[in-house]
Amino acid sequence: MKHGSVFCALATVLLVQTAAPEVEITAEPHHHLTLENKSVRVYYVEVPPHGETLMHWHRHDYFAISLGPAEIVNSVKDKAPADVKLQDGETHFSSATFAHIAKNAGDQPFRNVTIELLEDETLRNSTAKWDEDRGMDILQGGTKQIVFVKDGVRVTEFELQPGGVVPTHHHTGPHLLVAVSDLDIRSDVEAQGPMPRHFKSGESKWLPEGYSHSITNTGKQRAKFVTLEFP
Repeated sequence: MKHGSVFCALATVLLVQTAAPEVEITAEPHHHLTLENKSVRVYYVEVPPHGETLMHWHRHDYFAISLGPAEIVNSVKDKAPADVKLQDGETHFSSATFAHIAKNAGDQPFRNVTIELLEDETLRNSTAKWDEDRGMDILQGGTKQIVFVKDGVRVTEFELQPGGVVPTHHHTGPHLLVAVSDLDIRSDVEAQGPMPRHFKSGESKWLPEGYSHSITNTGKQRAKFVTLEFP
């Protein structure tokens, strides 16, 4: 009877786990909303070592930017689990709609920034064209790499050594800056002057359209950040 009771208890636990409903991303406790406007919802995600998220829905196309290296198991509903290795600053794009569990298989916290595209239906049909959609430029003390364009949104990764500079460039549309490392940077905006800014790793900022500026790493450490430019 004792063994039978234990078996029944285990079976009940497994049944409850199997029957547990999916939740919306807004109700998933590891996803912390940090920014929202008409275009995006931005979440800071942190899963402890060997922990996992709840099964949650992605109703919009989204980007995920890794903060530090990680090993996860991605279990999409009704599909076999997949092992995924991520590098610091690596950006991935996923199309809606699906539900999944992200399990941290490593010994360090799994952290990322998840950016939902709230206007994804419109963006998918955008006819806007970028002058460049892939490539790397060597900067003064750093690099700029255009990673890809998805849903009309251009993803670019920047690395700047102390004193490194992104030369003056123009933003026709709005863009989102995501700090991969801690950042101390200065934005020199034309006709406005220098604007020093500090970001912690994982912080993001929505920036308006229609201005030109350069960026300088004023800190003592390497600065790494990703921008998402909108058409």
